[in-house]
Amino acid sequence: MNGTEALCKGIALFSCSFKGEIKIESVAQGKAAVYARWCVKKNNRKAPVYVKKQARQWLRIVDGKDKSAFVDENTYQKICKLLKLMVHPDLACSMYEGLEDYAWFLITAVFCTKTPDGQRYYETALLEIARKNFKTFNSAVIFILLMLTEPQFSRFFSVAPDLKLSSELKLAIRKIIKSSPALSDESVFKVLRSEIRCKLTDSEYTPLAYSNDRMDGKLANAFLADEAGAMDAYPIGAMRSSQITLRSKLGIIISTQYPNDDNAMLDEIDISKKTLDHLIDGERRFALLYEPDPEYLSEDQWQHNDLIIYQSNPVAVNNKEVFEAIKKLRNMAVLYENQRENYLCKHNNIKYKGLGVEGYVEITRVQACQAAIDDDFWRGRPVYLGLDLSQTDDNTAVAMAAVEGGTLYAKVWGFLPADQKQKKSHKENVDYDRLIREGCCFACGGEVIDYGFVEHFILSLQERYGVEIMQCGYDRYNAISSVQKLESKGITCVEIKQHSSVLHSPTKLLKEKILSRDFRYDKNRLLEINFQNARCTRDTNLNMYVNKKKAEGKVDMVVALINAVYLIEQDMLFGSDGFIIQT
Repeated sequence: MNGTEALCKGIALFSCSFKGEIKIESVAQGKAAVYARWCVKKNNRKAPVYVKKQARQWLRIVDGKDKSAFVDENTYQKICKLLKLMVHPDLACSMYEGLEDYAWFLITAVFCTKTPDGQRYYETALLEIARKNFKTFNSAVIFILLMLTEPQFSRFFSVAPDLKLSSELKLAIRKIIKSSPALSDESVFKVLRSEIRCKLTDSEYTPLAYSNDRMDGKLANAFLADEAGAMDAYPIGAMRSSQITLRSKLGIIISTQYPNDDNAMLDEIDISKKTLDHLIDGERRFALLYEPDPEYLSEDQWQHNDLIIYQSNPVAVNNKEVFEAIKKLRNMAVLYENQRENYLCKHNNIKYKGLGVEGYVEITRVQACQAAIDDDFWRGRPVYLGLDLSQTDDNTAVAMAAVEGGTLYAKVWGFLPADQKQKKSHKENVDYDRLIREGCCFACGGEVIDYGFVEHFILSLQERYGVEIMQCGYDRYNAISSVQKLESKGITCVEIKQHSSVLHSPTKLLKEKILSRDFRYDKNRLLEINFQNARCTRDTNLNMYVNKKKAEGKVDMVVALINAVYLIEQDMLFGSDGFIIQT
């Protein structure tokens, strides 16, 4: 008997537990679709931006506008019937009635979205959500559904930092099973000391603790990493490695924010954002990132702005008691600094030590400025260059910029060590081979950058594009030798001190040009990734600058462009040709 047959038999056995007919709406009218449509409403600021993006993407699938996937109505009906058979132990109603909206969205998308050949579409599901949103409870629901719907002899694992956390999920599963008459019979589920078995499908669930158990040597049809922010990348990597031979696989990763920098959740969030921003292709990933939008992360808005609570706590939107409880915690965190880390990380999904750091420019605003710039545009035009000559084993960037009618035009190129290309592609989740083919960057040298290649490239710009290089701006660090060679060829080089008092004006000006759509650049995925990675810090005088140490990845192309903008701003004396920073 396969998993589908066993499921049908199970539903037939359970149906005696209900009086009357089970009525279930279609996917398009279901709770998941209703919630997704609520998220994407234009003036709805209670849903964070990346949840909106995921909802918009999934609704395209629901509406049949995405040929790569569809929502299986039959699977949806089965999932809904099973949820009607589960009893919510705290609310004394069916799980179908008691699940939160975001949980409906997650479960429906993960279980019911399929590829054209009938395989599960999403291979990774990421949930970044604050505490007190019933994430452990909803994880238990997911495992019960997996045990009832996956093929026979499937194995499922949860991974948590320690035994106590791992046991919490097993207890939640046991609680639901024991509260549901249709599931509590030992012919359906058997709860053992170290695992839970589903007799209908001969599948089993085992909780693992990173501190106690080895993760290797296990074949996981599906796994769930709970509190991934408290673990490094090894447990998730080991679980994914076990799934290589499986056609239909699933990894669910759930966590709040944690204050440490070395945790698996940071990379997973970054990959998900870049996937939703279309900077990474081919990721079959579903991500609900309940974190405050970047515009709310500055000027201590967490102390008073209720939108931060709503965006990181979806349950608080419709549950007044939860909302008021979080507000009380917020009041204590405002009064007592020793309570802020726990509050901000666990209830707002804000890294406490990251306060004062904000995103530079929202990536969709940058992408709106993309335009095809013909090479003839540059001929005879005075241009300004910006350099970011990083360490010899890191990325380097050259930016060329000019102004026409108050609009900033730019071309930016990156350079990386040729022998580190594959390593950097894997580590940074960036397809450098593709970017090289697209002309966004160049691989040169071996283990280190060939600065001679970079210098020759700069010197060739005048002949290649017919431009007149007015000045070349650089950071003194790692640039002295190259600058001397450029100056010997007649290029005027200007040192730009990398300090907030100097960089604030061009950093702000570039942002304003992007937001007002007075910025143009050729299609350049690497530049977009750099903008996505960029984070800004403000000094005590509120001067803003791109902080490399706080960045989520490489930002050398943005830094080079800001250096070029600095020269333009200086040379045009803060006003010529309509090119002026707003005050």
